[in-house]
Amino acid sequence: MSTQPNVVPLNTETPQTRLGAPAPLTPASANTPAGAQQNLPPKHDESIGDEAFRALDRMREALTAQTTGGLSPASLALAFMDWSIHLASAPGKCMELALKATRKAGRLGAHMAATGLAADEHPCIEPLPGDYRFAADAWRKPPYNLWAQAFLLNQQWWHNVTHEVPGVTPHHEDVVSFAARQFLDMFSPSNIPFANPQVVDKAIKTGGQNFVRGFQNWLEDANRLVTKQPPVGIEKFVVGKNVATTPGKVVFRNRLIELIQYSPVTETVFAEPVLIVPAWIMKYYILDLSPENSLIRYLVGQGHTVFCISWLNPTASDRDLTMDDYRQLGVMAALDVVNAVVPDRKVHAAGYCLGGTLLSIAVAAMARTQSDRLASVTLLAAQTDFTEPGELALFIDDSQLHFLESVMWNKGYLSADQMAGAFQLLRSNDLIWSHLVQDYLMGERTPMIDLMAWNADSTRMPYKMHAEYLEKLYLRNELAAGSFMVDGRPAAIQNIRAPMFVVGTERDHVAPWRSVYKIHQLTDTDVTFVLTSGGHNAGIVSEPGHAKHHFRIALKHNADISLGPDEWAAAAKQKNGSWWVDWHDWLAGHSSQVRVQPPAVGAAAKGYPPVADAPGTYVFQR
Repeated sequence: MSTQPNVVPLNTETPQTRLGAPAPLTPASANTPAGAQQNLPPKHDESIGDEAFRALDRMREALTAQTTGGLSPASLALAFMDWSIHLASAPGKCMELALKATRKAGRLGAHMAATGLAADEHPCIEPLPGDYRFAADAWRKPPYNLWAQAFLLNQQWWHNVTHEVPGVTPHHEDVVSFAARQFLDMFSPSNIPFANPQVVDKAIKTGGQNFVRGFQNWLEDANRLVTKQPPVGIEKFVVGKNVATTPGKVVFRNRLIELIQYSPVTETVFAEPVLIVPAWIMKYYILDLSPENSLIRYLVGQGHTVFCISWLNPTASDRDLTMDDYRQLGVMAALDVVNAVVPDRKVHAAGYCLGGTLLSIAVAAMARTQSDRLASVTLLAAQTDFTEPGELALFIDDSQLHFLESVMWNKGYLSADQMAGAFQLLRSNDLIWSHLVQDYLMGERTPMIDLMAWNADSTRMPYKMHAEYLEKLYLRNELAAGSFMVDGRPAAIQNIRAPMFVVGTERDHVAPWRSVYKIHQLTDTDVTFVLTSGGHNAGIVSEPGHAKHHFRIALKHNADISLGPDEWAAAAKQKNGSWWVDWHDWLAGHSSQVRVQPPAVGAAAKGYPPVADAPGTYVFQR
């Protein structure tokens, strides 16, 4: 961890007093008639337990987590008990599975016989979309085709075993199905040296040297893991030298953020600045990677004055930071600085991933006070309704959350490797097994790219904030329900009136696009929705110039009929190229038509002088 720089004192004025916004609304309780409070249900804020006993339980769970990788044994046991008990008591389902097993064995036998007669016989089952393990031509030749077909049929059968068991809780069904898929993938023919034709061919050509090089690669990776060194190849991507290189200055710093103002490259700029709120779970420079795929550099080149938050990488001393600290010290503090540097202008606010969720909370709270500081709101792969959060929900239930809280209570934060492990499991074929085959069986290093290097530069999350985030949003879905409290009042998305530009990505495993699409049902404002190709990261880092990129886009006015996500996808116009161009046009359309001279860097007279060159200092914290 690098040394934390000196902290710039915070301005104690509130956004309302500084910018002349309307006074906060009077709390509803102030107008409650006398005696009305007696009819309210009793509160149960006080715990009936003793903290010493709870601490004992937390210590036990924290120790257990060291052997389970942070997964709750109780949560897994509940899921498997629920599934197994209901399966054992469902004779109809068991008979159906036996019949399907017989049919699949027959299909495999018929395919074996047909293959013996015709070498080009079509497979009896195809891999699922996105599964490229058996894409090479060598997998269509015996005996490898038979092993691949047997594996895929077995995989399909286990999908039937773990789904549609009468009476099983949907969450438990998902957990069991996920665990079964992970277990099966371990024994995929593609992961077995003698069963993978590409590995066999490589061994013949190199005289087995691929296994020698693979073992050397494994030793190097194991050593780096033990000594906490970054992955091989990451040294080619140095922050501030060939990634995160867009010129700018840090114009504000507090204990949680550095705010970067980027230098203009055009003679005139749009009058309304852009404030970007990235997720605190990642380093901000996902939006400022190499010069050719930097979203920030693109916006600056189009004439936008861009500000971006760079979050602190928290340590155990930051354990008590809350979600509201992230709102106030993050979004609101940054907005104050932007208003000081570019006075008398509204701001285009954009949030990515969790940063978009936090931004939506902040904007909803501002709307409650009738604040009129924003020209527009952009949400990039950000959820506001968590009823369908995708496979991340596999790791989130009451048991798992309590277990995770104990781990964070012990350390003061959620470590980066735990988060990385969860994300890798969600895409194990792409991030785990393909790496094993390429680096250790083929003996060839997977080429490092800027996006992979950024992904390895992970961050931690403070105990209290992350526990609040998981419980209030993932478990209780308070934001969509209108019950998420800010300053004692609900922060309702329905109160937002600024026009919104919302982006979902087709293959997002973190914020599924149908979940992101639910913003249509939560807002009473115009929403321009984009569904772009790619995943959670690659779909957002989608620079112009790639012919294979495509997206769908449509505007829903507040008064328009709301469509379901699949209806929308069928009706929306598809375009080739990058959605960045359309976003720039949308921002321009919601900005003043007359461009102005670029603003000064910082506002020294108001207490916000430049304090460092971009990319700042917080981004280097490990």
